[in-house]
Amino acid sequence: MHTKEEKIQAFGEFLDVLDTLRVKCPWDAKQTNESLRPNTVEEVYELVDALMADDTANICKELGDVLLHVAFYSKIAEEKGDFDIADVCIKLKDKLIFRHPHIYGNVKAENADEVIQNWEQIKLKEKGGNKTVLSGVPSALPALIKANRIQEKARNVGFDWEEPAQVWEKVKEEINEVEEEIKNGTQEKVDAEFGDLLFAVINAARLYGVNPENALERTNRKFISRFNYIESKAKEQGKELKEMTLEEMDQLWNEAKNLA
Repeated sequence: MHTKEEKIQAFGEFLDVLDTLRVKCPWDAKQTNESLRPNTVEEVYELVDALMADDTANICKELGDVLLHVAFYSKIAEEKGDFDIADVCIKLKDKLIFRHPHIYGNVKAENADEVIQNWEQIKLKEKGGNKTVLSGVPSALPALIKANRIQEKARNVGFDWEEPAQVWEKVKEEINEVEEEIKNGTQEKVDAEFGDLLFAVINAARLYGVNPENALERTNRKFISRFNYIESKAKEQGKELKEMTLEEMDQLWNEAKNLA
């Protein structure tokens, strides 16, 4: 691993390269916050893919791509006279110190849950910080991640089930309400009840220490792997999937499960 001095040198050299590209490369020179934003989203998802695969080499590469975007936005702001990468680092450093009074102050925090609860209280008090408990949840988050974040923030101020097992009654209640609306309700009411059911299931996952986004993505990947197996075996038999019976596909599905 590199020393602190080597890390600082590497970061400085990276910034020098970015400065040069911003002046001499036609593509880099014309980039704006608006033009970079879609690429930033893509880079974050590519990092997430590498993290899910536990691919160390790709994690390193994708972290570099994300860092490039952080530095690029800072460079654009510097050119406008708004701030630069040093301001970003200083503000982050100050925020980390302020939000860790159990390290840099006199606040006690015996475990991770107490640390998170302190964070939420601190963020409410910060100048220019969140005005309400839930106002810090980005509106653009994907719905599943947003639901989990909303529930975590509510938990941190004491709005939560006393025991995890209590959540299952809520899940069952929501299932019953979905079934009832499917029989008697409008599509709008069915949609609403499915939303309530999903929210309750996400709540259950959280209460049992499961990250619902990660859990669902693992299931997505498992389904893709097994379905690809069915498709591959069908081709070996000279068949198209649409020509196969459900029973034939189920048999191949079970073969794929046994291979895992």
